[in-house]
Amino acid sequence: MYAIIESCGKQYKVVEGDVVFFEKLDAEEGKKVTFDNVVLVADGEKVEVGAPYVKGFKVEGKVLSHGKGKKIVVFKYKAKKNYRRKQGHRQPYTKVEITSIKKPAAKKAAPKAEAEAKVEE
Repeated sequence: MYAIIESCGKQYKVVEGDVVFFEKLDAEEGKKVTFDNVVLVADGEKVEVGAPYVKGFKVEGKVLSHGKGKKIVVFKYKAKKNYRRKQGHRQPYTKVEITSIKKPAAKKAAPKAEAEAKVEE
């Protein structure tokens, strides 16, 4: 079973037990994180696609750590004009382990109420 969730302006394909690097989340290390924006859920041949999100499904994870990615060098220049600018950037991230993909609870029908309504008529 896998799900596609939306977080931090991006979409991620997750499976239980995966370790995913999200852009910086506002959560402490060791705490649980819940993702409600589930775009798609696939279980074998059964696929549920949301419009825009699948109702009732939640993906839970545990924050493992925070950190920074590899340095990216941004270099701007204009030829023959002696204009050069060098700048570095390290994108902050949050490392999350996906613990579960929860299905919505099944609603119990009230057969007594329906039966009573039919009898009264």
